[in-house]
Amino acid sequence: MSPTLSKSANVVARIAALVAAVILGQTLYFKFTGQPESIYIFEKLGAEPWGRYGSGAVELVAVLLLLSPRTAAVGALLAMGTMAGAIASHLGPLGIDVQGDGGTLFALAVVTFVCAATVAFLRRRSLPIVGPRLAR
Repeated sequence: MSPTLSKSANVVARIAALVAAVILGQTLYFKFTGQPESIYIFEKLGAEPWGRYGSGAVELVAVLLLLSPRTAAVGALLAMGTMAGAIASHLGPLGIDVQGDGGTLFALAVVTFVCAATVAFLRRRSLPIVGPRLAR
């Protein structure tokens, strides 16, 4: 348990990190194996294949960082950045409903962003450079 978090805050941070990591982790299969849905999305954004592989690589790093309380805040910031891009893409060229998914991908992006923001906030004191200033 982190010395700066209460027991309940630590539990919330761990659960939020796990939820974000699971959602991000499941999308990696689609990105790295070139599934048609993923290719469609990145073609529509004009970023196929480099955008698909690049965002997948960043998300993989975010997943690995989210799984450790010591690095979870940095992983959360990476996850927030990629999910901000996903949310903006859904609000722009992709639309909320992508290929008849009923908005599922958009909802998962929002849930992941909220979970990552929760982790970043709760574990903010462990962030390099700014963390020590936040601890004052």
